[in-house]
Amino acid sequence: MKRSRSVAMLMAAMAPAALAGPAQAIEVTEASIPQLQAALAGGAVTSRQLVQAYLARIAAYDSQGPALNSIVTLNPAALAQADALDKERAAKGPRGPMHGIPVLVKDNFDTKDMPTSGGTLALATFVPASDAHQVARLRAAGAIILGKTTLHELAMGITTISSLTGQSRNPYDVQRSPGGSSGGTGAAVAASFAAAGMGTDTCASIRVPAAYQNLFGFRTTRGLGSRTGVIPLSDTQDVAGPLARSVADLAAMLDATVGEDPADAVTKGAGAHVPRSYADALQAGALQGARIGLVRSLFTLVPEDAEGKEVYDKAIASLRGAGAEVIEVAIPGLAEMLTDSNARKFEFVADLQAFLAAHPGAPVTSLAQIVNAGLHHDQLDKLMRDNLAEAGRQSPGHQLALAKRSVVRAVTDALFAKERLDALLYPTALGRPPVIGAQGVANNCRLSVDTGLPALAFPAGFTPRGLPVGLELLGPAFSEPRLLALAYGWEQLAKPRQPPFSTPALVGGKAPGPQRAVASLTGAGSARATLRFTYEPTTARMHADVTASGNGKDAPFAVALHRSHEGGSGPVLVPIMLRGQKRASADLVLDALARADLAAGRLAVVLYTAAAPLGTGRVTLNFKPD
Repeated sequence: MKRSRSVAMLMAAMAPAALAGPAQAIEVTEASIPQLQAALAGGAVTSRQLVQAYLARIAAYDSQGPALNSIVTLNPAALAQADALDKERAAKGPRGPMHGIPVLVKDNFDTKDMPTSGGTLALATFVPASDAHQVARLRAAGAIILGKTTLHELAMGITTISSLTGQSRNPYDVQRSPGGSSGGTGAAVAASFAAAGMGTDTCASIRVPAAYQNLFGFRTTRGLGSRTGVIPLSDTQDVAGPLARSVADLAAMLDATVGEDPADAVTKGAGAHVPRSYADALQAGALQGARIGLVRSLFTLVPEDAEGKEVYDKAIASLRGAGAEVIEVAIPGLAEMLTDSNARKFEFVADLQAFLAAHPGAPVTSLAQIVNAGLHHDQLDKLMRDNLAEAGRQSPGHQLALAKRSVVRAVTDALFAKERLDALLYPTALGRPPVIGAQGVANNCRLSVDTGLPALAFPAGFTPRGLPVGLELLGPAFSEPRLLALAYGWEQLAKPRQPPFSTPALVGGKAPGPQRAVASLTGAGSARATLRFTYEPTTARMHADVTASGNGKDAPFAVALHRSHEGGSGPVLVPIMLRGQKRASADLVLDALARADLAAGRLAVVLYTAAAPLGTGRVTLNFKPD
């Protein structure tokens, strides 16, 4: 479903006539924060109804259907909070753009009314005494914290697996990872489980989920936003920020969350860099005359990223066509500067211990206690034990990492000044979302982390098999408004956002049911085959049962499912029945190409016999809902 269609459905569903009875279904799929706020302001919908609509989507798709497993905890008071905000709106008007808007936050943000687990079994029951600073700001802006999202345990990786929640899934291909560590937020926002979401980024943890889920994600300038009340991974690298389906939503979330926090010294003076509203930056034509430096060396880290090259090249050509001056630039020695610049392993153990010490109600007090009790996932066992063995901030390795960061920041600042650049451009992740079970993810997270400069990940397009591809704009310090403007210009030009197939609009408040098809194949003589298909649209799983008959040369030796090609038979997707069988079954998960073929009537079944070895009885599949 494209955005224009989803918006029309949203407004139609929110028309006053649709709200007459208690069982009305409000359609929120792909709806933006400005669209939701307009509907609330016009009386077409209430915040209670928005909460109910998002909860219905979560019920349909998070543990059922594609089973994304992106939600850890739902806010039991969400409906009551929505009611209070509806009453406040009626009495006083809205607080601002976030009033009554449901959002999700990663489960390493403190929430005083829900557990904050960090994805570890050790903290599954831990409820902090107060909200994280950015959560408190969201609530003050009128947002409803609908629930908490899954993450890679203690944010220590980028595939989103943990001892508390297991593996989360990517809604664009449920056999693949959503990235991480903010993978639950990425999957949930892509699936329209809320209007937007919050994540954290120590190195890639906002931007890789954005790239893998066709989203916009912002790692802001270090010091612009507070980390108070966020379970730390690395004090010198951690940033908390938003993921969203549109640039307007990203701006609204920034307006609600960033600014000075007396409890986080790194934000001192941040207020001087916060504009009246980030939404003011979203002006048409921002790409015209922009100077963007293409860091070509960051496009070639892994040879298997060939799938992304065509998408990158097309995006770069489009930027140039829109009036941006895209020039190739180089940062000499960049690869060496970024090597050994990661301070996380030297900081995590002490930072986590300090966080837990500030929360007396926590059931554990250290990483060592978690590991010794076996309250962590097996995939993180070696990493956690290695961190425990590090010397910490006293290590020469820590001092080397900080020194290297100073160098790369100076070199990058000089490049911006010399070339008069608005931003640097490079891919966020190299290679597509990994199949679940794979642990390596090549990405370009380090340049923003090491420099402390802001980086906005944006959707660039899709591979032929329907997997998202993301690019990233890195700007000078506190250039968030300019980066938003450039991303908005791209969004208006390319309209890159496409929702995942696995979480479509609900039908009567429920996920679409299975579709079925029957194909009767008749060959020469006595050759016959009957096939019965079932297709689950939210998982793309197709099951086929075949019964065949025929004698002698008319005996079927194969029945195959084909993709059409130029009106005739294309390649075989799956052989359903082989020689000698009279009954057979087959299962297939359709990728994006096959799903498009199915929708366009380009999948067909063909019968093969000795009398007709090149095929006979071709029937195009025609699926119908139950």
